[in-house]
Amino acid sequence: MTTTGTTSRQTISRKKKGGKTRTRKVIDWLHRWLGLVSGIVVFIVCLTGCLFVFSEEIANVVYKKERFVTPGSQVLPLSTLQKTAQEAIGKDKPIKYFSLSREPDRTWEFTAYSMNDSAITYAGMVNYYRTAYVNPYTGKVTVVMDDKWEFFHVVKYMHWSLLLNTPYGQPIVGWSTFIFVVLLITGLVMWWPKKWNRKNREDSFTIRWKARFKRLNYDLHNVLGFYSLLVALVLAFTGMVFSFRWFMAIVYVLASGTIKPPPPEPVLKSKVLVQTPAMSGLDVAYQSALQIIPQARRFSVSPAKGKDGVIAIAGYRGKETYYDYDNLSFDQYSGKLLYRNNYTQRNRGVKLISMDYDIHVGAIAGLPGKIIAFMASLVCTSLPVTGFIIWWGKRKK
Repeated sequence: MTTTGTTSRQTISRKKKGGKTRTRKVIDWLHRWLGLVSGIVVFIVCLTGCLFVFSEEIANVVYKKERFVTPGSQVLPLSTLQKTAQEAIGKDKPIKYFSLSREPDRTWEFTAYSMNDSAITYAGMVNYYRTAYVNPYTGKVTVVMDDKWEFFHVVKYMHWSLLLNTPYGQPIVGWSTFIFVVLLITGLVMWWPKKWNRKNREDSFTIRWKARFKRLNYDLHNVLGFYSLLVALVLAFTGMVFSFRWFMAIVYVLASGTIKPPPPEPVLKSKVLVQTPAMSGLDVAYQSALQIIPQARRFSVSPAKGKDGVIAIAGYRGKETYYDYDNLSFDQYSGKLLYRNNYTQRNRGVKLISMDYDIHVGAIAGLPGKIIAFMASLVCTSLPVTGFIIWWGKRKK
């Protein structure tokens, strides 16, 4: 009895003397120093993510004349538009990707790019990145964009890998995001009121806008951090899917309920025809894709590579989302369908991973989702700044 009572009094005495338990001190220490270590990277990643959320909407306004056209009666053959775009970009820069909108007032995009995988920085990694915007009715090229230094393209790669090549920049971004998750969890523990009385509730849920700067800064860090917590965790977890294969595997297993990976795509080859068909295989393939996926609101096309390569076409049913799509493969000479992978045939793990980008930018919930993602990213951008100010003030004191 005496020993137990003495131990209990010593524990209480330690709490009173230090004001905090050892566990809480460890949590405070982790939150402070992990925040200082990752703060700059978290600030850059969150700021660029905030900027990129509405990149498509802003680009449609800035490049309205280049991206929008007066609808015509009939579109030209895809092979004809490809040749026109190739001449505009240059024959030494082969087009590797088409983006074909089903909206009647949109131009079609033809992109040529070349990467240097051995480079360290973004500038050295991208040899060239050009996109020709073509009027599908007249074949007129509205503009050839140099996307390498286009503002939102640079913002995307800064968000992706800090303007470093992926093998160098992605681990930095990925582990900083992991640390940010730890900061969010430890921040919640630090925010949690000891007692749920009226004063503590006001302090925890209310920002005192008329308070002195020190108190206002503390509230901006503490209160806004709490309100953005759930969305910030979603943004961080979806970002980690891009960064880590092991984390993607965990998400896949949890969603699909199996450790069995999805079946690999079959290796397909085109058969060279003796006689040249009357219609281009590319045109036949695109017309077939229109009939196979009539609900598609846009198509992405990757032309065949080499003599036995196949044409790959993906049909997206969403206007801005990427998860609901079917993959089609066609013979490059005859345009015959060789393979189809439907969205409905995929398991829940593959579907969830397909949704990852759309969840990450908020597009999965339309405009309201983008607004939420923007606001949460804006708050997350401020947290390293307000947190540093809090640390600096205590350090000076």
